[in-house]
Amino acid sequence: MAKCILLAAVLLAGAPGAALAFSSRLGLAPTSSLSTPRATDGSLHLARLPDEDGPSVDAAVQKRRAFLANFAASSLLPLLTLANPSSASARGFGANEKGPLVYGGDELMAPKEHGTTAAPVQENLRYSVSRKLADKICSFNRMFAEMGGYWEGTPFEKDVRNLVASTGGPVTFYDSVSGKPLFRAPVGRSVDDFIAESKVHGWPSFRDDEVVWDNVRVLKSSGETVSTIGTHLGHNLPDGSGNRYCINLVSIAGNPESS
Repeated sequence: MAKCILLAAVLLAGAPGAALAFSSRLGLAPTSSLSTPRATDGSLHLARLPDEDGPSVDAAVQKRRAFLANFAASSLLPLLTLANPSSASARGFGANEKGPLVYGGDELMAPKEHGTTAAPVQENLRYSVSRKLADKICSFNRMFAEMGGYWEGTPFEKDVRNLVASTGGPVTFYDSVSGKPLFRAPVGRSVDDFIAESKVHGWPSFRDDEVVWDNVRVLKSSGETVSTIGTHLGHNLPDGSGNRYCINLVSIAGNPESS
């Protein structure tokens, strides 16, 4: 079954107009009706939600020539795990449970007053992200991600570099719904390394020491990474360096709850 999923994903990558998304429940979901920029180089990306009004990232998508190889190596891992839960750990790609990783139960994402959260996303989100897209991904979504490279069409990199340069410390990223701190980066690496890894994978990518575990959980059944109040953040996609949390920028563009 796992081999069939992998083969299907590779074949879909070459299909005109096809995009891919993964879900903790639905697995691989080919879509062709989303209003997304099409990659003309055969690259593979996660589908974004329709009616997005955020920054254009056509140029960023075109730059990532190696995205298909990276996606097959890392982002398809949750699919293989769903098909055979023991396969990932047997191959040495399972989540590193020796570090600070904190698991949570599926009940965190149970229906609430506003999708999986009790309230909508904040007004005036950071990094000029689309509030409409943020609300869909954070509160009404378990399977879709913002477009790969979306963050490159925002002030994210400039703001992060400026804050690191001015403070000498990591930047804190807040839940777009609650304003609780979720990630602090870079920690244990340079800002150049943090930005470079995020560019390679297409989404802001965090490591274990950069997660605020008081407010973040990983669902053991799928690797879905969520906030403790039910915000969908992304997925844990481990690689040779350990756990890697591939996170939607729209989910971590909040302002501190005190403000």
